[in-house]
Amino acid sequence: MDIEKLHQEFLDSSGICTDTRKITKNCLFIALKGDNFNGNTFAKEALKRGAYKVVIDENEHQSNQTILVENCLKALQQLAAFHRKHLNLLILSLTGSNGKTTTKELINVVLSTKFKTVATKGNLNNHIGVPLTLLSMTSETEFGIVEMGANHLHEIENLCEIAQPDYGYITNFGKAHLEGFGSLEGVVKGKSELYNYLENHSKTVFVNGNDTKQLELTKKMDRVVFNDTTIQLIDASNEVKVKFRNTEIQSKLVGLYNYANIAAAIAIGDYFNISEKQIKTAIESYIPQNNRSQRIEKSGHTILLDAYNANPTSMMAALENFKQAKGDRKVLILGDMFEVGTETEKEHQLIVDYLENNPLGNAYLVGSNFNKTKDQGNHIYTFKSFDDFKKQFSTEVFENCFFLIKGSRGMALERVLDLL
Repeated sequence: MDIEKLHQEFLDSSGICTDTRKITKNCLFIALKGDNFNGNTFAKEALKRGAYKVVIDENEHQSNQTILVENCLKALQQLAAFHRKHLNLLILSLTGSNGKTTTKELINVVLSTKFKTVATKGNLNNHIGVPLTLLSMTSETEFGIVEMGANHLHEIENLCEIAQPDYGYITNFGKAHLEGFGSLEGVVKGKSELYNYLENHSKTVFVNGNDTKQLELTKKMDRVVFNDTTIQLIDASNEVKVKFRNTEIQSKLVGLYNYANIAAAIAIGDYFNISEKQIKTAIESYIPQNNRSQRIEKSGHTILLDAYNANPTSMMAALENFKQAKGDRKVLILGDMFEVGTETEKEHQLIVDYLENNPLGNAYLVGSNFNKTKDQGNHIYTFKSFDDFKKQFSTEVFENCFFLIKGSRGMALERVLDLL
């Protein structure tokens, strides 16, 4: 089936679904494959549950309600690209090592004051998530905000061919996914594939002018630059407060690292002629969720929960922020950083070295990587597993403490909340 006909089938359906557990009536089910599943084998079940039709790529599952394609994943991606052209709306894509999702959410709340927006849900930002985001847009959508994640070269390049962005923003370059990119230079090259697309298609990029590397990479591009002169940082000792022209904006986001995320949303809103008052209201109303930069009060404690993910750059930024944050009786609970590749041992040791030289308070380091580190100070405790940590932690008494909880998603350190 050609892509135009497949697109018409999509328009006749109630939307795309790739998981039989989430079937909605009259949806178009696409039978994707993974390492441990084959969506083709669920074709009949999808139809029983109310799917309109099923897109398959294996002959033996054909019926009068199936659509046979060569490859379901490619069909999904091609369908999304075709749909994006069909809608002919504005798309802003963003990527970066840290802060993508928070920045995307901030941009969305600002732009939604003027436009009917659709933004990436959660962090559905990969080769499947980006097409699903595009296919969730309708003729009523005026502006799409598409987050792009990657852990290898050419992934951002491929996602750009699908989303075809008109505008772009890279939050930063950091030590994330080193296992896939190989080095920090590989990270820069991979993330800059967004710049390559925008430049080759004469599109516009937003640039954090405080980042000399990004200024250098975009000097020949059509760009909008913002910096600490245009958007001033007032305070980051607790929730971040900034000033834009004559307007002070008090966010609910903690951490100095969120200053750049807020500044980007302000600059992008200003570019699209959203008033200072609307920008202020939008950003001040945004409440962080999903274990990202959340400030929680519980059992007399103040908790900075940033346990959605971690890499060497974001971990160090969190520690620097915690160092200057106001609060007594500080306690750190840090989990292993994943996907660091050959730099794993070195990067975990660098965190321990920092904690030795900057004794912020008792530090509990959880995971097999932290457990292998050496030369720990008297205030540093390592545990091979969360269960080992739990046994020790549950026996201790804490009163009115200020906690930092941060680790990679696989560590699930939000479980610490149940122990307090």
